Amino acid sequence: MVIAGTRKIIIVLILVTIAAAYWYGGDTQESLANKYKTRSIERGDIIQTISANGTLTPVVLVNVGTQVSGTVAKLHADFNDQVEIGQILAELDPAILSAQLQQSKANLLNAQVALRIAESKLRRYRLLKEKEFISSEALEIIEQENEAARAQLAINKAQVERDQANLNYSVIRSPISGVVIARDVDIGQTVAANFQTPILFQIAKDLRQMQINISVAEADIGQLHIGQLINFTVDAFQQRKFSGTVKQVRLNPTIQENVVTYNVVAMVDNDDGTLLPGMTANIHFVVKQKNDVLRVPNAALRFQPKNLESGESGKLTQSSQQPTVYLLTENHPLPKTVTTGITDGNFTEIISSEIKAGDKAILSEVADKKESESKFKLRVF
Repeated sequence: MVIAGTRKIIIVLILVTIAAAYWYGGDTQESLANKYKTRSIERGDIIQTISANGTLTPVVLVNVGTQVSGTVAKLHADFNDQVEIGQILAELDPAILSAQLQQSKANLLNAQVALRIAESKLRRYRLLKEKEFISSEALEIIEQENEAARAQLAINKAQVERDQANLNYSVIRSPISGVVIARDVDIGQTVAANFQTPILFQIAKDLRQMQINISVAEADIGQLHIGQLINFTVDAFQQRKFSGTVKQVRLNPTIQENVVTYNVVAMVDNDDGTLLPGMTANIHFVVKQKNDVLRVPNAALRFQPKNLESGESGKLTQSSQQPTVYLLTENHPLPKTVTTGITDGNFTEIISSEIKAGDKAILSEVADKKESESKFKLRVF
């Protein structure tokens, strides 16, 4: 019985030893290969950009108001309606304006009669003066009365023209051809134009082309210029990419809480009407672009092994002055000094180096699965 128990213990110890050898030893080459996360170096395109936000607006947006006060009697246009130049949008109640015009016309008739009387009187007084029946002073007074009557007639004519214009203004017409994007008035509403012209409609001239007003940081404005390409997305269509070009880099700064920004205007095509006024655009200005260049992930430039070997002088073999990429060579990290070019935030251009397309660049170290599992088992045991 004792011998049999001893044999069982020996067998268990042998199995434990084999398992330990597997967990702690295993295939060394495979363990090293799986220690690093890598990615093959490749050739591709790199686009260096500057990011900013902006708002889509119509190129031409006209606020349509009224120059006279009154009550809205009729509406002939609504949201999203296509309108032509001169088309009637709304009408104010013309009753008061029409009455004012009639009164002005009556005053004009009175002025015309008064002028005829003054002219007739002037002719008689001139005949009397020729016969020396009146003095020169009396004739001068009559001449002044005649001039006053003539001036009053001119005033009344101007009054008629003004009241006629006001009556015409009671019919609100579109100043441009476009689309109504806002209507801020309803039938029965009273509008007063005494102090400030009320806005009744907003009309965008042509939404097939729009502009983006972009706020750009002071540090980035020096890299932008007219004609520069932009790429952007909008929240409503996040999977679709749009493009445009810079039209203006405005010189007037905006300063808020000591932060300086500049307004940049970009033009975009909107033939299919996808883009709408007021949408927020997430913009990327294309600063530099290179095609079919050798590039590495930025993570490869940030990677540094935990245990760097030291040279004969005791200094690290990795240069602290130049970027270094570690290649996985024979399952070991091999440092390669590189000269970098532009970056897009994900990839960086490699200008000169010993590396080539197809080499495996190390991005990071991964946890040793066997070591972690063995430690876990030992803790459980």
